[in-house]
Amino acid sequence: MRERDAEIVAAYRNDPEIAAMQDWDLPYSLERTRARLAEQAGRDTLVAGEWLSLAVEVAGEVAGDVACCLDEHGAIAEIGYTFRPEFQGNGYAREAAGALVDYILATTSVHRIEASLDPGNVPSMRVLESLGMTFESLSRQNYYVRGRWDDDLRYAMLRADRAAWLTRPVEPPAAIELVEIRPDDAHLWSRVVTHYSQERLVSPVLRSFRDALFPEVWNGAPVVPWLRGILADDERVGFVMLAVANAHHPEPYLWRLLIDRLHQRRKIGSMVLNQLREQLSAQGHRSLTVSFHEGRGGPRLFYERHGFAPAHGITDDDEIGARLSW
Repeated sequence: MRERDAEIVAAYRNDPEIAAMQDWDLPYSLERTRARLAEQAGRDTLVAGEWLSLAVEVAGEVAGDVACCLDEHGAIAEIGYTFRPEFQGNGYAREAAGALVDYILATTSVHRIEASLDPGNVPSMRVLESLGMTFESLSRQNYYVRGRWDDDLRYAMLRADRAAWLTRPVEPPAAIELVEIRPDDAHLWSRVVTHYSQERLVSPVLRSFRDALFPEVWNGAPVVPWLRGILADDERVGFVMLAVANAHHPEPYLWRLLIDRLHQRRKIGSMVLNQLREQLSAQGHRSLTVSFHEGRGGPRLFYERHGFAPAHGITDDDEIGARLSW
C-alpha cells in the first residue's frame, strides 16, 4: 500500500457500514491515513512488532486491504482485512487473506495465526473459517472503543491446522452410510462439528443428543427421534436426526442435518437427503418436512435445490418451514 492510496483508504474506513465492525477512531482523517502509509513506505516485508498493510487490487483498482502484525518474537501473527462495500461478497477477502496466511507461513517461523472480530460480524467469521481458522474464545467487554466497552471474538489456527485444511478431502465420497450411534462411540460422534458461524443455524451434536433424550411435545405428544451418524468412506463426517412419523406427527421431519466443517462442500448433504428419501419411500412415505432459520450462509438454497417448497404449519417458532414431496 502506497501514499497515493490514501484518499481511497480514508474514504472506505470512514464508511459507516465498514467502521461499525472495526475499532479505529472516527473520523478517519486523510492526514492520519497518509501518516500511517508513510510509516511503512518502502517496506514490503514483515517486521516483528509492526503492522504491514497490503492493498488488494481488482482490475487495477484498490478494493481493500489485508494487514498483518507479528509479535515481538516473530512467532505469532495477527491478521485483518477491510474491503470497500462494492467489492464485498465476491470472495476477494477469502482469496487475499488466504494468500497472506500462506505468505506468512512460507516466509517466517510463525507457528500461530490469530484474528479478532466483532461477535456480530458473521461475514468475517466465514472468511476466517474458509482459511481453516477456528473459534477459540469470546472475551466480554474487554476493549473500549468509541465510548463503550465491546466484546471480542477470537479465531486462530496453528501452522499444522493450515496444512490439514489445505489437504482435507474435497471430492464427493465414493459412498456414505447412515449408522447407529452406540453408547460406546457416542463421544466420538460429538467431535463432528460445524463452523462456529453455523451454530446459529444448526445445533451441535451434543445438544441433539439432549433433545433426543428429552424431546419436545408437538401436537399433544412427544416427538420420537431417529438419529444416525454419517460415515463417508468409513470416516465420521456428519449427523442426521429425524422426527419419526406417527399418529400425532403424520409426516417425517428432518430435525437435524450437520456436516463436519472439514467435509462440507463434498455433496455429502445431498447424498444423505437422497438416501433418506429412498428409505422413507420404501416405508410408504411420500414427503419429508424441514424447518430452518434464515440468514447469511443459511440452508435455504440447499433445500430449494433439492426440491423443498415453502410450507406452513411445520413449526411454531421463527423458522421457515418447507416440504419435499415425491
